[in-house]
Amino acid sequence: MEAKEGVVADALFSTLYAELHRLARREVNRRGPGGGFGVTTLLHEAYLSMSGKEDSVFVDHARFMAYAARVMRGLIIDDVRRRRSEKRGGMFHITSLGDNDTVNVMSPHALVLISDALDELAEVEPELAEIVDLKFFCGFSFAEIAAMRGVSERTIQRNWEKGRLYLHHAISADSAASSADAPHQP
Repeated sequence: MEAKEGVVADALFSTLYAELHRLARREVNRRGPGGGFGVTTLLHEAYLSMSGKEDSVFVDHARFMAYAARVMRGLIIDDVRRRRSEKRGGMFHITSLGDNDTVNVMSPHALVLISDALDELAEVEPELAEIVDLKFFCGFSFAEIAAMRGVSERTIQRNWEKGRLYLHHAISADSAASSADAPHQP
């Protein structure tokens, strides 16, 4: 039975490879050059992480893609945290001459804040967190998410707005708290 489940998981991953590759490419592009992962490396690391979970059952395409997005986000955030640690020289920022080419690259600090806020949201409102994962990290359109979840596009848009508001509030509160804790210089 175990071998059959492995074959089914491999078949599912092969079927969705192009879609998962798109997701990985989007995340790597968001990080910009100098990120720790290439597209294929991120995708394969996610596969290794996902295939190592024996009790993973996905009832539908949306749940699988949301789980894949969380795994990729976790890998990226772990990499960002590892790179930023002072033990490894994280207080230094290495730049290259081509940095001007990366217009929509998120800062590592912003990614960590978003990830932490999204984890908090998942504890309070798991459905909203999943929609944010599918939209923000997977790059799905409202229509695609609505079709996956079997609800109207407008419902997804409303839930997206609720999730964004929660994240904005959580990130703003965290930023205000960290700036209040920072020592003021004359």
